[in-house]
Amino acid sequence: MRAVIQRVSEASVTVDGTVTGSIGNGLLVLAGFEDADTKDDLEWLAGKIVQMRIFNDEEGVMNKSLLDVGGDILLVSQFTLHASTRKGNRPSYIRASKPPVAIPLYEQFIKMLETSANKKIETGIFGADMKVRLLNDGPVTIVMDTKNKE
Repeated sequence: MRAVIQRVSEASVTVDGTVTGSIGNGLLVLAGFEDADTKDDLEWLAGKIVQMRIFNDEEGVMNKSLLDVGGDILLVSQFTLHASTRKGNRPSYIRASKPPVAIPLYEQFIKMLETSANKKIETGIFGADMKVRLLNDGPVTIVMDTKNKE
């Protein structure tokens, strides 16, 4: 599983002109799933996301977690995170899970994030043409891959 985590002042996702998810201060998480992903991968990443100290403390040092600042999460599925660009100019998405595998992983990840953050997680709509708006704070952007845990 790959994720791009962005610290935001605000973020929202719109599908067909309707806002499906919106947050203020918190994290926008773009998540891509692959067939090899396990429950352990999802749990590890959910825990890292909510406990990662990437919010500023009183001295302006990134020393606080999402839990510490009471921030929210907007989760957006994004299969393009598994793009392979080795050959030619058209990316291949062969490693990205197809919907029958990815949707259950996505739904399970939402539940794990809700448990870890102890609050509702805002989302986009899996597989939809989504318009994502964000105000990146910092900017702070972290890329994580569960295959690189160690």
